[in-house]
Amino acid sequence: MTVLALVTLAVWILTFVIPSGTYRRNDDGNPVQGTYHREAAPGGFVHRLGDLFLSPVNGLYGIRDARTGEVAPDAVGALYGSAGVFLFVLAIGAFITVVFATGALDRGIERLAHRLRTRGALLIAAVMAVFSLLGTVEGFAEETLGFYGLIVPLMLALGYDRMVATGTIILGAGVGVLASTVNPFATGVASSAAGVSLGDGIALRFAMWVVLTGVTIGYVQRYARRVRTDPGRSLVGFLPGDRELAAEAAAPPELTGLQKAVLVIVTVVFAFMIFSVIPWASALTGKADATPYGWELGWSFAQLAALFLAASVLVGIVARLGEQRLSAVIVKGAGDFMSPALTIVLARGVTVLMNNARITDTVLHSIEGAVSGTPGAFFGVMVFLVNLPLAFLIPSTSGHATLAMPILAPLADFADVGRTVVVTAWQSASGLMNLWVPTTAVIMGGVALAKVGYDKYLRFVWPLLVILAVLICGFVALGAVA
Repeated sequence: MTVLALVTLAVWILTFVIPSGTYRRNDDGNPVQGTYHREAAPGGFVHRLGDLFLSPVNGLYGIRDARTGEVAPDAVGALYGSAGVFLFVLAIGAFITVVFATGALDRGIERLAHRLRTRGALLIAAVMAVFSLLGTVEGFAEETLGFYGLIVPLMLALGYDRMVATGTIILGAGVGVLASTVNPFATGVASSAAGVSLGDGIALRFAMWVVLTGVTIGYVQRYARRVRTDPGRSLVGFLPGDRELAAEAAAPPELTGLQKAVLVIVTVVFAFMIFSVIPWASALTGKADATPYGWELGWSFAQLAALFLAASVLVGIVARLGEQRLSAVIVKGAGDFMSPALTIVLARGVTVLMNNARITDTVLHSIEGAVSGTPGAFFGVMVFLVNLPLAFLIPSTSGHATLAMPILAPLADFADVGRTVVVTAWQSASGLMNLWVPTTAVIMGGVALAKVGYDKYLRFVWPLLVILAVLICGFVALGAVA
């Protein structure tokens, strides 16, 4: 949020330097290539100062005037702010927190790990696959910090070192987030900012998820086999007491009937979310303009927010949390997810400043010549590369997406590339950086809990990062030309 606050101030200053101008828009509101012209922005210094003051408010519920195109809280027109995404993030935060309050998801993963405790390779593959699945559908990341106390002793008991446990947890969930299919905090926010459906491009993202998850599991297992065969080749060695700690990997309690019911509800809710957002006619026919089937729902963030709020209550009732505790957990869950929700608002406020000063189109025009006629594959790869340093500066996926997409998505139109390719390239860059950058709690908290040096973790993970980057470029290039 500090970075976004500084970006907001910097962009506001730049509005006095960058010339204002606009494109003509088509019926969908997208800029028409070659129609850029200079046009003065309304108001002077005091007006711009008011825009700066109101930027977070406009980022939440600013309305874009249908006649002038200016965004203001009291204008008449279409919603420009991110209120829909904001509420959706709070709703899914409430749902996830209620699910964890039942203990069902934690217990289910613990039972799976314990059941496979004597089959090392299968244990690594199963835990990583589950974490990756949760990552691709709901951004499972920080929640992994609670599993080190279970996974580390299990891995030590099987003859592995602490790096195997670290890789299993961090890379399992991380590759799922990298190859998000419907992750609301990455794919959802980016799709909304790019003006496309959450389900658009899901076939490419699903293929990426399958391949990248398989490669990552294979990478961790290769290192695990090497350490188990020759402990001297461990990157981190073994600490005093590791053998004693391994003996403490006790069996977790069995799942209760209520917890099993909660897991069924969670599975059904996420499966239904995926079904509700996919444009099935387009996906099955391969035609972007195909007439939707009668049974397609075509849901967006408003309906999904309602779905997760209702699901939160349903899970609480089934798990018998009680009215007072359920209410408290829902409020706590929404509060815990206020940070990513606010980063979306702040980032959208930056977009409002650029829109009202009419410099967004000027920025687009400055790049238009560079991307016009560019091979689609090259453009997709460049979007991936450009977002790598941005992901380092803004580790919040939600804030990064809201900030970058208003510029990147129209560029895809100029390059004659689908906007879904830009979404995929962006989230891949964000996900790849979040596998190693020291600005995320998932990485630094994880290596601390596993008692693994960050430098040793970097040595372990960098070959995989190179492999994943090459595969991502290949997928993005394929998606751009398909």
